[in-house]
Amino acid sequence: MTILDPVTTPADAAPSVAHPLTSLTAEEFTRIRDIATAAPAFTPTTRFAYVGLDEPHKREVLAWQDGEGPLPERRARVLLLDMATGRSTDNLVSLTAGEILSTAVLDGSRGQLPVLLEEFEAIGEIVAADPRWVEALAQRGCTPENVVCVPLSAGYYGYPEEEGRRILRVLAFRQDHPADHPWAHPVDGLSAYVDAANREVTRIIDAGVMDIPAESGNFDDPAVQGEPLTTLKPIVITQPEGPSFTVDGEWVSWANWRFQVGFDTREGLVLRQLSFTDAGEERPIIYRASINEMLVPYGDPSPVRFWQNYFDTGEYLFGRFTNSLALGCDCVGEIRYFDAVLADELGNPFTIENGICMHEEDFGTLWKHSDMFTGSNEVRRSRRLVISFFTTVGNYDYGFYWYLYLDGTIECEAKLTGILFTSAYPGLDADGNDYPYASEVAPGLGGPYHQHLFSARLDMMVDGVANAVDEIDVARVPIGPGNEHGNAFTKQVTRLASESVAGRVADASVSRVWSISSTEKTNRMGRPTSYVLYPQEAPVLLAADASSIAKRAEFATKHLFVTQYDPAERYAAGDFVHQNPGGDGITAYTAGDRPVDGEDIVVWHTFGPTHFPRPEDWPVMPVDYAKFTLKPHGFFGKNPALNVPAPDAAAHCAPGGHSGHDHAGHAGHDHAGHAGHEHASHAGHEHHGH
Repeated sequence: MTILDPVTTPADAAPSVAHPLTSLTAEEFTRIRDIATAAPAFTPTTRFAYVGLDEPHKREVLAWQDGEGPLPERRARVLLLDMATGRSTDNLVSLTAGEILSTAVLDGSRGQLPVLLEEFEAIGEIVAADPRWVEALAQRGCTPENVVCVPLSAGYYGYPEEEGRRILRVLAFRQDHPADHPWAHPVDGLSAYVDAANREVTRIIDAGVMDIPAESGNFDDPAVQGEPLTTLKPIVITQPEGPSFTVDGEWVSWANWRFQVGFDTREGLVLRQLSFTDAGEERPIIYRASINEMLVPYGDPSPVRFWQNYFDTGEYLFGRFTNSLALGCDCVGEIRYFDAVLADELGNPFTIENGICMHEEDFGTLWKHSDMFTGSNEVRRSRRLVISFFTTVGNYDYGFYWYLYLDGTIECEAKLTGILFTSAYPGLDADGNDYPYASEVAPGLGGPYHQHLFSARLDMMVDGVANAVDEIDVARVPIGPGNEHGNAFTKQVTRLASESVAGRVADASVSRVWSISSTEKTNRMGRPTSYVLYPQEAPVLLAADASSIAKRAEFATKHLFVTQYDPAERYAAGDFVHQNPGGDGITAYTAGDRPVDGEDIVVWHTFGPTHFPRPEDWPVMPVDYAKFTLKPHGFFGKNPALNVPAPDAAAHCAPGGHSGHDHAGHAGHDHAGHAGHEHASHAGHEHHGH
């Protein structure tokens, strides 16, 4: 990763030692490519399915930072797929030694490598060569030339002809002209199953001809948008003295916070080593935080849709579809952009300019009191630091925002927008009942019911690596001795001792939260220092417990899992998600029932909305939100934001005033650029949707 306007090191300063968690550079990606392509098994048809930093063990990094250990070996993980033979390998490459340390050949029984863009791009040509597909289109008044094919991950259903083969399932949408958004015209009742490696259609599913919705969904057409709203006046965000944060390479300091900004092809934005300086002491809270998986399960059981369950992180590597934020106003104010450097499928480095945005936002009142006895009237304004990125996975656009607050609070928010994945709406049945698995969002156009279930991997480090998790519920107290008037309530605290009991579900009826505490450090009252996870109280996976998707995504069946730290356990659904039969990821990680009380632990939190689409979600969806919060609870001895200065009332709070308005501008925003962005919008990507 590179950043715009990097901080310059003075000429007389000693050169800094590279941090073992620094993102891979373009030069390192090139070196990795050269090492991999020099191997005897590498062929002209071999492609790089994934290249990423192989992070050292946490204890090695912490020992090096404390001056008690050597700089860990610099390594990369490289997944290679031979497009001609399907040979898949998982390789560990040493940049320090300049060699491949290990190679594991995958047999496909535990899943396939992620879907390649090259496979997506080939699908239209493959199905167009199958006469069964062409005939089925003709019965619906279509030809291969006026439909776009949407290749989608296959899931796992035990079909014998799919064992060991790279399968994609295909749906079609009619496109009436080059600027027409095809999502408005689903060619329903038809799907094709395709062996991408052998370029063969293995099955055609034709469940019957359905009317193709005719109405346009071109939200970018002024005729569809309607008359512009002219009554909105400009809102200008300014910081006349510049931002409050400082950046040194990938390391950021803001207020009392310090952390590292990283990026990964699979996970996207990664935050590392979040710490808060309290009374001069830099206190760790989270070692590593990321969205490690994202599942989009659909609830329509129709013959051509029952398999629609997408893992946008594990199957598609959603980090590679990150938007360049050079366009429009994804961020406003005094912005610092970070570029994301990745490897393409030939192993060559490419850059998504302005892939990550960081800025400050005013956030209303921080604390306030007007005292009736002393006449004291004090107020402080809150602000937050925002670190975000947006990725477009076919039809949906996802923004992931991490917020850091002055009082030590941490939030992660997902923003969901874009276009619904559509179906033909069958209308009322013979008894006059609506179709039970989709909404009609436009005439004859369905929006199938679905969920978005994000998995946040929180490698916790609350005041050190020895942590524990308590489940805290409110508890009513019955009327009786000591509660004669029945007004009492208290809390019930349950320590999660081991992995087998640490799979938990949120419960709004008892205001359930989970406290992550140090088992070694205490606050000034002698109690453990802790952070509390406030979950989103929404449904977990709604598919049946015995379903294929429930077996493949056990992480999504609970809001919380706690595991003992293992650097190899990075992904909630396992390493190889595409066509995985289930049993990996959280299922495998918790099988050993390791203790998690007073251990180095990882908290896995599932959150996200269940979506019953509305007409208002069409033709482009207003942003929907899902988030969770981590708040300090006894981590500090008192309000850590007492020392925030009072606002300058004369400059900022004058009634009807416009102070600062002359500073209108977007300092830092002028760095907007497009170089490299084309690599994030690869041909064929538009034909892949969720």
